[in-house]
Amino acid sequence: MSEPTADIALIGLAVMGQNLILNMNDHGFVVCAYNRTTDKVKAFLENEAKGTKIIGAFSLEEMVSKLKKPRRVMLLVKAGSAVDAFIEKLIPLLSAGDIIIDGGNSDYRDTERRTIDLEKRGLYYVGSGVSGGEEGARYGPSLMPGGNPKAWPHIKPIFQAICAKADGEPCCDWVGETGAGHFVKMVHNGIEYGDMQLICEAYHIMRDALRMNPEEMASVFDEWNKGKLDSFLIEITRDILKFKDEKGFLLERIRDTAGQKGTGKLTVNAALEYGVPVTLIAESVFGRFISALQNERIEASGVLGGLLDVYKGDRKEFLKDLGKALYASKIISYAQGFMLMREAAKVNNWNLNYGGIALMWRGGCIIRSAFLGNIKEAFDKNPKLSSLLMDDFFARAMKECHMSLRKIVSAIVMIGIPMPALSNAIAFYDSYRAGKLPANLLQALRDYFGAHTYELIGQEGVFVHTNWTGRGGNVSATTYDA
Repeated sequence: MSEPTADIALIGLAVMGQNLILNMNDHGFVVCAYNRTTDKVKAFLENEAKGTKIIGAFSLEEMVSKLKKPRRVMLLVKAGSAVDAFIEKLIPLLSAGDIIIDGGNSDYRDTERRTIDLEKRGLYYVGSGVSGGEEGARYGPSLMPGGNPKAWPHIKPIFQAICAKADGEPCCDWVGETGAGHFVKMVHNGIEYGDMQLICEAYHIMRDALRMNPEEMASVFDEWNKGKLDSFLIEITRDILKFKDEKGFLLERIRDTAGQKGTGKLTVNAALEYGVPVTLIAESVFGRFISALQNERIEASGVLGGLLDVYKGDRKEFLKDLGKALYASKIISYAQGFMLMREAAKVNNWNLNYGGIALMWRGGCIIRSAFLGNIKEAFDKNPKLSSLLMDDFFARAMKECHMSLRKIVSAIVMIGIPMPALSNAIAFYDSYRAGKLPANLLQALRDYFGAHTYELIGQEGVFVHTNWTGRGGNVSATTYDA
């Protein structure tokens, strides 16, 4: 048998898999390509991979035999049972010290379980977030690896070579133990949901309140992309708005029902589990749910009516405020995402480098934007920062922009255009900066009807119950956090 020549194997030849393989090949690594449907391997070798150093395998046994030790096998298959099925098939073929990498959007708890299980068998497991879509995979994605830290020295040269670079720094570093890599990617996707919803709301306001045409809107997004809002999503929104075919502007013919692959929902589930108010991202997920009720919405618009008015004020000033409102809301979305990561790290004993995560997101990924550098600086200054809103740069930005957000929300509420994410941004900001919330009444209500108890100011930690009516007893419910 010939000497093994492949540096890494990649299983799964859909678009992302093929592009990652070609990217690795460009950087001098020999990659062995495998797919469950082996016809895809043949087609890939004869077309996209023709003339490269890429080799193929038509069985898992053949694939493993072509790998140098420690063997590195990367999976880019559908999250869930498909990943477990491949792991089970690979275990008997691999030996101690070999590495399995899952580059799909797996649930971080599955990654945690697999990391622990495989370590018992002498194998190192890595769950890595991969962001950047098709183009990122081909020319430089953002990579967020976590799992068994013993694997990192063996995959670092490959991952840091193929990832995007920002100011010469690789947009990839070790994230943390067990499920940390996939958790960080999940939060990235949640922030992405928030970003897209905010952009869509700005578009909706321009289209219906200002009656702007696609070219006018594209010009505004182009202007925004030259300033503080400079980001991948703002840039491609401009391009989408301008796109025309023989029938005219394509965007105007696309159905307004949004799909999703569930990663935003996973972020919201995690927020509920860890008790973190990731409210803007939650509204973005619910925004997709309500978009799916298209028939009901059309029927309701006939019964309940639609727009109440259009905006009649100064358009130039309004657009300036809208840009500031969008910027402030983006800050809130990122702040919530980082709050969720901090809490999960505390509960799971992950040693997350938040500045490093911001750097990983500066290039190659969908949420790359100008202020990620400011996020990195914020955590470099204070690694124990409780919230981005407490950093000087972001506190100042919110002070400069929150009045614009208020103007937009109040004006658009009166017109009747929905803006769940923009209005949530100001609600969260005001809740977060409120020294006193009405939860004292909430606690009294809970105690009145359910004897759930409350704490008195100055007597924190002591839970008491009041017989509010004189008819109730003195027995109280057990205290719990909810």
